[in-house]
Amino acid sequence: MTDPEASDPTAPARNADAPLSTLRGAGVDIDVRVVGRVVVILCLFALAALVIIFTLAGVHKNSQINRLRHNGVPVDVTVVHCLGLLGGSGSNAAGYSCTGTFSLDGSQHNETIPGIGFRAPGSSLRAVVVPGDPALLSPVDVLAGEHVSWSVYLLPAVLLLVLALFIVAIILRRRRRTPTPPAKP
Repeated sequence: MTDPEASDPTAPARNADAPLSTLRGAGVDIDVRVVGRVVVILCLFALAALVIIFTLAGVHKNSQINRLRHNGVPVDVTVVHCLGLLGGSGSNAAGYSCTGTFSLDGSQHNETIPGIGFRAPGSSLRAVVVPGDPALLSPVDVLAGEHVSWSVYLLPAVLLLVLALFIVAIILRRRRRTPTPPAKP
């Protein structure tokens, strides 16, 4: 649609600061600086939250590996069933989710077996489980490939660096905008 005033040369000139349209008598006036500040603050909080979440996830993963290696006890797990997992559009196999049972301290447990490989129902496999936390289970072959690593902290470190650079840029921009008072003689 075109502005009717633009096609009428006899119409009075429009003020550039006036709102473009009204809705039932109410004008829409947005302060772009305020919106920009809100967006920047939301980005800062989002980056800080991601740094915290990814750091905690790395600590948790390394802690689980340590607990399995230092406190884990060997068990024999009998595979109950495996379900195929579909990936992406649903036309490709992405792996399997298997469940197994095992005995620990005189009680029977039914837990998900980590890994994506198919295991035949009724088959048995060697695994390690942490007493007191039967859900913390890992097949011996999967645990052999897991190691405590500093690399789980690489992504949070990069995000922290981006956050720090973002904050420094904001501070430098504010200092540049703030006028310095004239020197007194």
